[in-house]
Amino acid sequence: MVFGRCFEKALGAYFCQEDSAAALFKEWDAYRDASFEFRKGESWDRLFHQGVHLLETFARDNRVRIHSPKKNLQIKMLRTLSGGSEFVAYLDAVGDVDGQPCLIDWKTTTSRYSTEPEGLLSLDPQLICYSWISGIPDVALVVFVRKHAPEIQYLRASISEEQRQEFGRLVETTAGQIEAAQFVSHSGIRFPQNGCLSCPHLGLCLNNQPLVDTNLVRKAGASDLDWLDQLVD
Repeated sequence: MVFGRCFEKALGAYFCQEDSAAALFKEWDAYRDASFEFRKGESWDRLFHQGVHLLETFARDNRVRIHSPKKNLQIKMLRTLSGGSEFVAYLDAVGDVDGQPCLIDWKTTTSRYSTEPEGLLSLDPQLICYSWISGIPDVALVVFVRKHAPEIQYLRASISEEQRQEFGRLVETTAGQIEAAQFVSHSGIRFPQNGCLSCPHLGLCLNNQPLVDTNLVRKAGASDLDWLDQLVD
């Protein structure tokens, strides 16, 4: 997740016609000595070189255009719900993929995204959410696959008006339940990390402070996501 955030900033530098490789090094270098648990065969250097390779491939492909990148990258959108609450979302980008206008979401991963069965991408909840809050029906995932031979997938889909309306109803219902403190119970047995198997809720029992202190810890690099809490323009 942290590397993905660094890579996203490098993409921003690319669209602003800056040195994207230098931007990636600057962002990722801040975590050179972080106590990350890398997968077998991975390291700080390997991820950096994979990132540079992907940036070079992305530039050669030249399939994505972002007009006015200062405005159309990391776009904050708010939608007021019927109860007065606000739903906030951050879109990675709005631009063109292969000449077609759409909203865009960047992904970094170690394996290719499945493209079968046909229409699978249009069921992605995150893309449906972004389409609902923006009103843009055409969506795209640009997937940066980190593997021995890095590659990039350009996946497109269209979200229907019916899907957007259904998601809007889901948001309204969920917000109402949260405001009314109505939280649906789930069996704790199907959650292996939950020590209280008789508890009807997943996750941590807030009445067990030692359990909270042991498990609810801030991991290295988590502070890099504090920007998500900044809801002011």
